[in-house]
Amino acid sequence: MERKEVVIIGGGPAGLAAAVELHKQGVRDMVILEREDRLGGILRQCIHDGFGLGRFGESLSGPEYAQAFIDEVQARGIPYETGAAVLELTCDRKVTAATRSGLRQYEAKAVVLAMGCKERSRGSLGIPGERPSGVFTAGSAQAYMNLYNRMPGREVVILGSGDIGMIMARRLTLEGAHVQAVFELLPHPSGLPRNIVQCLDDYDIPLYLSHTVTEIHGRTRLTGVTVAEVDVDRRPIPGTEQEYTCDTLILSVGLIPENQLLEGAGIVIDPRTNGAAVDEALQTSVPGIFSAGNVLHVHDLVDFVSLEAETLARSVAAYVAGTPPVPCNLAVEAGRGVGHTVPQRVSGTADFTLSLRVTGHYRDCRLVVRQDGREVVSKRMKKAIPAEMVQLAVKAGNLRRIGALEVSVE
Repeated sequence: MERKEVVIIGGGPAGLAAAVELHKQGVRDMVILEREDRLGGILRQCIHDGFGLGRFGESLSGPEYAQAFIDEVQARGIPYETGAAVLELTCDRKVTAATRSGLRQYEAKAVVLAMGCKERSRGSLGIPGERPSGVFTAGSAQAYMNLYNRMPGREVVILGSGDIGMIMARRLTLEGAHVQAVFELLPHPSGLPRNIVQCLDDYDIPLYLSHTVTEIHGRTRLTGVTVAEVDVDRRPIPGTEQEYTCDTLILSVGLIPENQLLEGAGIVIDPRTNGAAVDEALQTSVPGIFSAGNVLHVHDLVDFVSLEAETLARSVAAYVAGTPPVPCNLAVEAGRGVGHTVPQRVSGTADFTLSLRVTGHYRDCRLVVRQDGREVVSKRMKKAIPAEMVQLAVKAGNLRRIGALEVSVE
């Protein structure tokens, strides 16, 4: 059993940013555990640009963004271990990992959860049909092309208008594949507006809303799919079916936080985010275990991930130094038009940043935080859409010590 002040699970953008900030705060006794062979997480395969505008003030590719943090981790001598899969996390902050040198166990004063998220697969969608080759999640197809230089297929249909799916529509087109269309179950796109323009409109790739794949054809290799329109309850409308001949189906149907370790530690999970329920310090329901990045809630920009992880690191440094925690008894509730909020509880004694997503498309609206009917803070917006995370700065001076906070769209 090795004793560490901090164990960071995950060497992607959240874990790297947390480690660098912890080092700046004076924490030296820590280790990053990363299950892949290299640091960087999902950014290694995101070779398109658009990263870093918020964090570095310039547009970088994913590998460039990750390398900026990797270089700083190495320059500061922060220890890390790749090929280390964490198998178990307990409520008393014991971490068990399978590494190249065997089974390792750590006992930490604080644990940082930065494992990122996984893609929703075909199995969770329940699409009827055989199980032929040629069905990929968008992230898997991206890895085949950008990390292993392999083309998934030539005639492509994409289900879901998530950002990775739209980016892969462009990538496949540039490499000579024919992307027939992108189909989205919802009546609105799931990804960022800029990706709709840059990845679909610029390449004349049609986007069909309120459509879904109802059947997969092919025995050994995919030969086609059946697509149908859906009604307001998202059920296929009989008589609207249309068949598309293709050899590749790419699924871009949502991301889920990697929360298996949370259950073993007894951490409370928010059913709206599928990540941990945290307080303003990004501490989970188990003292000493903190969470940030996509394992906490899915972000649309990696810059937000890094900034959130740096906030977490400052809280972890204070915790390790022995600063007594402040009770967080004020609940933060999602009201009209709001899907979820992070954090889910606050103390009312410290400033904090509230992250949220709306449930529909709004124009000329206000996001309002109220406590016992009294307006605490508001933000006027020309538009608010589910694909874009919104952040509100809340000042402690505006809060009372009693009464839940409710966030709503007006």
